[in-house]
Amino acid sequence: MKKLFFLLFATILFAQNLQLHYDYKKERKYLTSTIEMFKPDEYGSTFFFVDMDYNNKGDKNISLAYWEIARYITLPVLDNKLSATVQYNDGMTNSFSFDKVWLFGFSYPVDLGFVTLSTDILLRNEHNHDLGFQLTTVWYKPFFDNKLVFTGFVDIWSSKVKDSNKDTKYVFLTEPQIWYNVNNHLAIGGEVEISNNFIFGKKDVQFFPTIALKWNF
Repeated sequence: MKKLFFLLFATILFAQNLQLHYDYKKERKYLTSTIEMFKPDEYGSTFFFVDMDYNNKGDKNISLAYWEIARYITLPVLDNKLSATVQYNDGMTNSFSFDKVWLFGFSYPVDLGFVTLSTDILLRNEHNHDLGFQLTTVWYKPFFDNKLVFTGFVDIWSSKVKDSNKDTKYVFLTEPQIWYNVNNHLAIGGEVEISNNFIFGKKDVQFFPTIALKWNF
């Protein structure tokens, strides 16, 4: 549910959408809402999203809130395809807050012919952690005159708590999505969250599929 409209600069000038996902595996069974916005301007572009999980006991109100914002500044090199970027990640649950993360680096669209991968190479400055790196790539691929869309992202980053005797941890997270556009506003589909070393206490690969609705404004 993250970063999924960054590549829309290739097809439209402005995008924002609201998604509602249902995690239906036994260990989850809750709703997540996502609001995304991507907006280019004469200097570059801005992207952000906000995720909220609805998983409190009882009335299933908000149990987690998380957001990311990224600013891209187009550089006058490589046919204006290279951008500098500054990004910020933060969030909290009812019982704890996430360590805030600042990211700094560069972004470049890697053209594979059949799809373009918007790729960020970043320094990762996470609170209470050693300086690390992050690689992010995002794709957006329409089919059948944009009726079917395959989109998603992959994040890989390093993580090591300061003054810890533990080895550096490498985290993998990807969320491919598939959408069928019923019309210009409504889409139905879903995603699969696939991760390793991302969920606290889980060292094996995790799979969490969803079914979802999306409304494009």
